[in-house]
Amino acid sequence: MAPIPTPPAEPQDSPDTYVGLDSASAERIARERGWSTVRSLPPGAIITMEYRAGRLNFEVKDGRVARAWKG
Repeated sequence: MAPIPTPPAEPQDSPDTYVGLDSASAERIARERGWSTVRSLPPGAIITMEYRAGRLNFEVKDGRVARAWKG
C-alpha cells in the first residue's frame, strides 16, 4: 500500500501583514517568505473554495492589498 502523502508545509507568516502594501511588493515579499503560489484578485471576484496549501490570496483594490488569506 502506498504511503499517505504529507501536504507541503506553509510559511509561518500572517496574511494580515500584507494588507495595505502595494500589490507588486506584497507578491514579491510573499514569494521571498516561501509562498509557492500568490494570487491577486479584484474585489468581488468569483473563486472556487478549495484550500491549497502554500497559496496566499490577495484582494487588490486600487493597486493595494485590501485583504489577504491563506489557501
